[in-house]
Amino acid sequence: MPKPQWMGSAEQVAEKIEHWYREGVMDILLIRQDHPAGFEDFIRLVVPILQDKGIFRKEYEDDTLRGNLGLPYPENRYTK
Repeated sequence: MPKPQWMGSAEQVAEKIEHWYREGVMDILLIRQDHPAGFEDFIRLVVPILQDKGIFRKEYEDDTLRGNLGLPYPENRYTK
């Protein structure tokens, strides 16, 4: 099992994630928790800090992944 990379207070974890993000080491964050409370704590405590730092979005521009990635919507071949 991999060793945990980030441990500490919410502020310490957010600072480590911010450092990795700003240095270009990461552009996506995948979270793996063995206990649901750890995931809930991360969302409740760390995510708001990352949102304030502009690393984690508060809102999305569109309501679809395609729209948020700025991809064009293909023409529906059945409506021709």
